[in-house]
Amino acid sequence: MRKDRLDAFGGAALLGVTALLAFNQILIKLVNTGLQPVFFAGLRSALAVLFVWAWLVWKRRPPHLSRASLGPGLLIGAVFAAEFLFLFLALDLTTVGRASIIMYSMPVWFAILAHFGLGERITPLKATGLALAFAGCATAILSRPATGEASLIGDLCALGASWGWALTAYVARRPVMRAEGPEMQLFWMVLVSAPLLLLLAPLFGPLVRELTWVHLAGLLFQSSVVVAGGFITWLWLMSVYPSATVASFSFLTPILALAMGALIFGESITWAILLASALVGAGIVLINRPAARAPGTAPAR
Repeated sequence: MRKDRLDAFGGAALLGVTALLAFNQILIKLVNTGLQPVFFAGLRSALAVLFVWAWLVWKRRPPHLSRASLGPGLLIGAVFAAEFLFLFLALDLTTVGRASIIMYSMPVWFAILAHFGLGERITPLKATGLALAFAGCATAILSRPATGEASLIGDLCALGASWGWALTAYVARRPVMRAEGPEMQLFWMVLVSAPLLLLLAPLFGPLVRELTWVHLAGLLFQSSVVVAGGFITWLWLMSVYPSATVASFSFLTPILALAMGALIFGESITWAILLASALVGAGIVLINRPAARAPGTAPAR
């Protein structure tokens, strides 16, 4: 049942999913030490196909790949593959905190795409949010830590992942994929991205590094809990609670990832990266804030 405000259960679920997505960045960096990043991303998608398929069957909505959705399905899967190719490489080359902050500049790029391609106009409030988030992204990329723990190439890969995420969301909002529904969209994403990433993986070096059971457990956790569980829960929250409220909570993810990266990997936190995090977070909140309605107008459906 659709709700017009966030209740206690929804708030707790949102905080849990947000923390899971932040921990996801930690887990990727950890498993990258045992598996080559692109190979890891491909294996994750391949296993996720099974988990998402099982979920759809359990919901009595088994996957149905129609001819009409073939082109858009292949496109959204290819863009999803590019998004995670860049993200997994970014987390191999730069810090968790920096990668997450830059990655979550995604609303900037999506708002621009939606303005020109979906008819979602950029209001003055959104424009302010875009400027803040863009400034935060630029601050993160341009501020180079003296420790040498972050590379410019890694930061740019995180930016590429952000663009890929925005394009994925854009394709998902187009008529054909919107009619497919979020769960089938996710099925298309993992189904197409798995072979693409696995085919590209040999171009990025040896497939296996120093593999242990910890890395295999992380791979299984990623495929089941993060992709099938976390993403589907997020989509469910978007379908039940106001989408702007749910989306606004995403500002917590880069902040939590920054803290986790410092706590678990000892990543340095500079004033510049704190400023970048604050700017991106504030921008996300403003971009996702619903516009005020004129008195007497009915709410949008």
